[in-house]
Amino acid sequence: MQVILLERVAKLGQMGDVVDVKPGYARNFLLPQGKALTASQGNIASFEAQKAQLEARNLETKKEAEALAEKLDGQQFVVIRSASDAGALYGSVTPRDAADAATAEGFSVDKKQVVLIAPIKELGLHSVAVKLHPEVEAEIKLNVARSAEEAELQASGKSIQELAAEEEAAAEYEIAELFDDIGSAASDDDDAAPAASDEEASA
Repeated sequence: MQVILLERVAKLGQMGDVVDVKPGYARNFLLPQGKALTASQGNIASFEAQKAQLEARNLETKKEAEALAEKLDGQQFVVIRSASDAGALYGSVTPRDAADAATAEGFSVDKKQVVLIAPIKELGLHSVAVKLHPEVEAEIKLNVARSAEEAELQASGKSIQELAAEEEAAAEYEIAELFDDIGSAASDDDDAAPAASDEEASA
């Protein structure tokens, strides 16, 4: 099926290009989102008449997207999730979660703009692309953690594996200290016992 593009569409073409696409792709995506029109003679003539306006509108939205990209690029957003000790999430982080995290921090991001090659299924820092306009993209980081404290530690550069190893080492140290305390308390008792027997003997 032939359509005329009303804006640049990645891997398809530029505004004004007449391209061949699968009917389902046109019906389900390009036409309802206003990215293209069926390439009839009437639509092509109508596009030519509106081309200057469409180009102006595209430039305007591109400028807005560039302004947002400048603020958004490099931002880090925290997403709190339940996960196993090994760092595997119970569930996954989706484009909607990324968009909600950015929106909660005052950025206007739609889930359709978030580009995730695969859902995020592990704790840690993840780079995610946000397509704000066909020609404008920003990159954000999602800090997926089990708590705000864990997110802070991850942001400082520590991985979940390192944190787990540190916690384990700390726990082992505490146990060793505990045994030392028990050991020294037992030896105190041993020291005290003969003294008592001496007193009994003298009595």
